[in-house]
Amino acid sequence: MAQDWSELFITGASDGSSEPAAEGPASARRGFFGRLRESLAKTRQALSGEITATLFAALDEHTWERLEEALIMADVGASTTAAVVQTLEMEASEGRLQGPEAITQRLIELLAQEARAADGRIDLRPKPTVILMVGVNGTGKTTTIGKLAWHLRSELGLRVLLGAADTFRAAATEQLQGWAQRAQVQIVTGPEGSDPGAVAFEALAQARREQADVVIIDTAGRLHTREELMDELIKVRRVISRQLEGAPHETLLTLDASTGQNGLRQAQLFAQAVEVTGIVLTKLDGSARGGVALAVTRETGIPVKLIGVGESLDDLRPFDAEQFARAMISSS
Repeated sequence: MAQDWSELFITGASDGSSEPAAEGPASARRGFFGRLRESLAKTRQALSGEITATLFAALDEHTWERLEEALIMADVGASTTAAVVQTLEMEASEGRLQGPEAITQRLIELLAQEARAADGRIDLRPKPTVILMVGVNGTGKTTTIGKLAWHLRSELGLRVLLGAADTFRAAATEQLQGWAQRAQVQIVTGPEGSDPGAVAFEALAQARREQADVVIIDTAGRLHTREELMDELIKVRRVISRQLEGAPHETLLTLDASTGQNGLRQAQLFAQAVEVTGIVLTKLDGSARGGVALAVTRETGIPVKLIGVGESLDDLRPFDAEQFARAMISSS
C-alpha cells in the first residue's frame, strides 16, 4: 500500500518500477499520521468505548460479541467483522496471542489486511494518462480533482489538463476553473448544458496536441439509482475509450465516508456501470464511519487509493492500510 506520492504512482519503465517523486521528510509523513488520527477521532471514539485493554483482559464469548458490535458500529461491515473476529478468537484460543496488547496489535494487523486490495497504485505510464472521476453529488469529487492535479504538477512535475465534463451545473465548471488556476494547470470547458462527451473528446484532443501527461475528466455528480444519468456516464466513458486505446486508464469513485454502508452500495453500482478501479474516501474528518474503507475493499475488491482528511491541499493523501487501521484503533 502506498504511504506517499512516490509509492502511489507508477511512472517508470515498462518493468513497473516507479521513479522516485518528490516527497517531504519523515516528519511530514508523521505529521499527516497525526492529522489522520484526528480525522478518525470519531471512528476511534466509537470503537474505544469497547476496544480497550480491559476488553481483552478476560477472553470469553462476551468479549468477542462486544468487539463485533464495536466494529459494526464503525461501519467495518458484517462480513469483514466476522472474518476479523473469527481469526482473532481462533488465534487467541490457540495461545498464539498473549496479553491484551498482543491481541490489540493483531487486531490492527487484521484490519489492515482486510483494507488491502491487489494493487492500490495508479499507473501514469500511458501518455496521456486519462483519469475519469465519478461519484454522487456532495462527495467532494471536484475538490479531489483540484488537489490531485496540484499534487501531480507539484510533486511529480507533470503537465496536467482538466476536462470539465460536468456541464449540467455552471457552478461545477466555475469551481473546477478555480482549482485549475490554483493548481496552475490547463482546463477545457464547454457551455452549460452542452454534451459532456464532447467536452471529454476535446479535452483528450487538446491533451494530445499539447503533449499533456495526465488528463483528469470531471463528470456530473449523479445518484447511482438514476439509470438515465448512469447511462450518460457510460456514454462519456465510451467516447474516451474510442478516442484513445486503453482509456480511461483509471476510474476513481469518490465516496463520502459519512454515508457508511450506503457508500458500499454506491461503489457496487458505479463499478457495474464504469469499471471503477479505485476509491477516493473523502470527509473522514467528519465521520464516525471510517471503517467503511475496509467494507468497500472486501466486498468489491476495489482498492481505496486516496483519502481526504480535511480542506487543505496536503489533506488529500495516498491510502495506507496499516496506517489507517492503526489510526482507527490506537490512541497513540
